[in-house]
Amino acid sequence: MSKHKIVKSLAVGTFMLTFGFSYSQKKPKVVLDNFFNNEKKENKETKEIESWHYTWNDKTNGGFSLLGEIFIKQGASISSLKNAPTQADLKNADIYIIVDADIDKEAFEGKANLIDPTTIKNVVKWVKAGGVLVLLSNDHGNSEFEHFNQLAGEFGIHFNDDSYNRVQGKEFEQGAVHVREGNEVFSAQKLYMKEVSSITVKEPAKTLLSAEGKNIAAIAKFGKGTVFALGDPWCYNEYTDGKKLPADFTNFQGAEEFVKWLIKQSK
Repeated sequence: MSKHKIVKSLAVGTFMLTFGFSYSQKKPKVVLDNFFNNEKKENKETKEIESWHYTWNDKTNGGFSLLGEIFIKQGASISSLKNAPTQADLKNADIYIIVDADIDKEAFEGKANLIDPTTIKNVVKWVKAGGVLVLLSNDHGNSEFEHFNQLAGEFGIHFNDDSYNRVQGKEFEQGAVHVREGNEVFSAQKLYMKEVSSITVKEPAKTLLSAEGKNIAAIAKFGKGTVFALGDPWCYNEYTDGKKLPADFTNFQGAEEFVKWLIKQSK
């Protein structure tokens, strides 16, 4: 090998070591649902109606802009899906995230888009072939459960339409979730998850996190794919930006570990 080729090879090797991927590796594609979670409001400046609440573009407390930045930093591309997922849509996704499925009072024009049998068939087929599905619910009165559970149930997961880790005012410790050593997704740390639905699991799912003695998260291997479920949209801006929570809560670190784990499952 010539000196020129050796230098070129070393340079490419350095790039791979520094950034963790090479030009030949594809970017993981992360698709965030914006159909079953379809909350909208008027932009005060432009007067246009726009999506908000658990969306990539929302930089307010309830947005996922910081989570999106973490995905991008880890080499992924992010996009939103404004319709029920077709098989063609899912072919363009490595990771598909559904968060806080709407109830009618939250939905645009007062009518929620509900998960239907076609969606379930498409998603199950996609996960079985290797897709990574993320299901983040909310607690009782703040999320749709019946149809959401019809999808989750395909993977041995059931959200219980209840509410734990209820926090009074600024008593943040009431929302603490202590992660033990050996957790498959997170390192041992202290996460904040407020007003969380508990989860019942059966095969192939297994429990992942607990609060107040109740299981609140699960993972499942299904065919070649993976499902992650948690009873709270816990990694939104308000609790990852470091401005509100006491310093011993580690939601930003937890979100980084969560993203890295999801991307690893997609490969």
